[in-house]
Amino acid sequence: MASITIKNIVKKFGELTIIPGLDLEIADEEFVVFVGPSGCGKSTLLRIIAGLEPSTSGELFIGDTKVNSVPASKRDIAMVFQDYALYPHMTVYDNMAFALELRGMTKAEIDQKVLRAASLLHIEPFLARKPKALSGGQRQRVAMGRAIVRDPKVFLFDEPLSNLDAKLRGQVRAEIKALSQELKTTMIFVTHDQIEAMTMADRIVVLKGGEIQQYGRPEEVYETPANQFVAGFIGSPAMNFFDIRRAGAGFCFADAPDVAAPAPGTPANTSEAVLGIRPEHFVHAPGQPGALPVTIHLVEPLGSDTLVHFDLAGVRSVARVNPELRPKAGQVLELSVLPGKAHLFDKVSGDAIR
Repeated sequence: MASITIKNIVKKFGELTIIPGLDLEIADEEFVVFVGPSGCGKSTLLRIIAGLEPSTSGELFIGDTKVNSVPASKRDIAMVFQDYALYPHMTVYDNMAFALELRGMTKAEIDQKVLRAASLLHIEPFLARKPKALSGGQRQRVAMGRAIVRDPKVFLFDEPLSNLDAKLRGQVRAEIKALSQELKTTMIFVTHDQIEAMTMADRIVVLKGGEIQQYGRPEEVYETPANQFVAGFIGSPAMNFFDIRRAGAGFCFADAPDVAAPAPGTPANTSEAVLGIRPEHFVHAPGQPGALPVTIHLVEPLGSDTLVHFDLAGVRSVARVNPELRPKAGQVLELSVLPGKAHLFDKVSGDAIR
């Protein structure tokens, strides 16, 4: 097993800079997820670690070994791709055994490794089938099995769940997380889906424009986002944002100066800011002092809870409420914010104001 150290990695394509200079430490046996919007550099960074893409400058270490000039085949990593990349003419067993045969392993050694991986992934009944006879989820398990049999130092996953339907995504996601706990191998997983990042990672790397916006445990990134970008990207539905400005001892909404904004604990030298409130941190509080009366425009019942859409201070917003309220479009709700759950961000830089 191995740690990964990235020191000032830069990646350019001609005059276009994708990664302007990135430092990152990933501990041995850690499951780290790179997450961010399309074009943020997460797949490029993964391909640099894999050796499939050279960096323009900087240093990359796997364990104590600098691997900048080491070819992909010699880095002792295994990569699982979005499109499975299975050999269509080979059975599941042969797909998983192929790399081991190239290493010159005996039939008994290959059998042991393939059967162990098949057991971990629950694909023993499919070993004699060819990929065309498998579902998408089964093919993804085979691709993972082909990586597992190699016992690599590092596993790399490049958006491996993107081709699966919602139910299978949840199932395979849980299996990958369980696998990481059993194999105790360093794993890096790339996704644009923040739910995958939150549910799977030991630590999350949030990327934007090739730069790390925040690196931390999922609960840390969710509860104390470093800036407005992270706050808006992590969480579903996304955080609501409102421009606010100082009014006497407190704050009001910039577009509704007669409405007090719930921004306790704001530094005295702050005159303007952006207030962030997660949908789940609104609560129904009829008659409570400071409650915000809002008119519901749209209701989305989700079973376990209900989303209500409304305008607040000129901003289309959403709150997650108890389905027992049975809210209706056109109804007026009085909402307050859970104590200590409002977030403040600098209006210019977007950095969090603590």
